Amino acid sequence: MQYYRTTAHTKFDHKYHLVWITKYRKKVLTGIIGLRTREIIKQICEGLEVDIIRGNISPDHIHLFVSIPPKYSVSEIIKNIKGITSRRLQQEFPQLQKEYWGRHFWAIGYFSATSGTITDEMIIEYIEEQGKSNEDDDFKISN
Repeated sequence: MQYYRTTAHTKFDHKYHLVWITKYRKKVLTGIIGLRTREIIKQICEGLEVDIIRGNISPDHIHLFVSIPPKYSVSEIIKNIKGITSRRLQQEFPQLQKEYWGRHFWAIGYFSATSGTITDEMIIEYIEEQGKSNEDDDFKISN
């Protein structure tokens, strides 16, 4: 699925599947906490111009399929989402502070995978067809 987006000087299609879990994989993202988590994530993404293509909040983890502008790294987006949601959820739901001492709501780390409309082989073939090379290696100079 092509999902080209445009900024002032860039056209891009950067989609990522992101997954992260609650600390200790506790199943706390249910009911009103799950709804509020979704609401906060939507607000953060909107503010960062990150489009949520699809998402799912399970009791102990979150899946997001997002389009991220090239001005941001995946780690910046995850840092913002995890940091802001952790702080707000613990402020709004004091019972979470009892579950998560030390103010850490999310487990360390996350999963990230890119999604694209073409394969590695297609890119290599395209580059190889760009002309004759001056050198016989993997980084050619076209005439």
